[in-house]
Amino acid sequence: MSGPDEPKGGGSYSSPPCFMHELDAAPPSVTADPEVARWRRAERERLIAARLELPADLRAAHAARIAEQLDAALGAVTGKVVALYWPFRGEPDLRSWAQRVIEQGGMVALPVVVQKAAPLVFRAWKPGDKLEKGVWNIPIPAADNQVLPDIVISPVVGFDAQKYRLGYGGGFYDRTLAALPRKPVVIGVGYRLQQLATIYPQPFDIPMDRILTE
Repeated sequence: MSGPDEPKGGGSYSSPPCFMHELDAAPPSVTADPEVARWRRAERERLIAARLELPADLRAAHAARIAEQLDAALGAVTGKVVALYWPFRGEPDLRSWAQRVIEQGGMVALPVVVQKAAPLVFRAWKPGDKLEKGVWNIPIPAADNQVLPDIVISPVVGFDAQKYRLGYGGGFYDRTLAALPRKPVVIGVGYRLQQLATIYPQPFDIPMDRILTE
């Protein structure tokens, strides 16, 4: 049976399927404050370790509660494209919720890294579709059916009350939002223990529309 970080059908993947994978690489033409960069690097390590310390059954319960809140926040998703993510290192596993989206007439997509320092693209996906290893071994849909998301669900490493997201540090998320022809609704998901007083947002950071936890 596949674990929460594995594609169904076997095989494990070692890299995060969210929007920032190149650690500590600020978006082009932007110089990050070195002290902030060091602080963020330390906080990422601390928060990921804390997330992994949560028992698996508690993480599953938290994910179920987050799924309920997503249903309440989004309402009907019929005809909408919802970009999700493949869970990594203790992130909320919302793949069961993805099935509910599809059953309600929505479409689910997964992010795909095209190249370094470039925006992501999104490929349509449903449970059971063939997956292949993308860049950094991230599981991606094998069929290159690209879609534009109406809603983006993004896992957070950390977040603050201003809805800024601390991610993995590569800037993919910011590049992607800036490049999309229309702005989607962007919802960050994580656990309450990941909240910070501030992430010390930099000029290139883009806040979420909403953050949901358990």
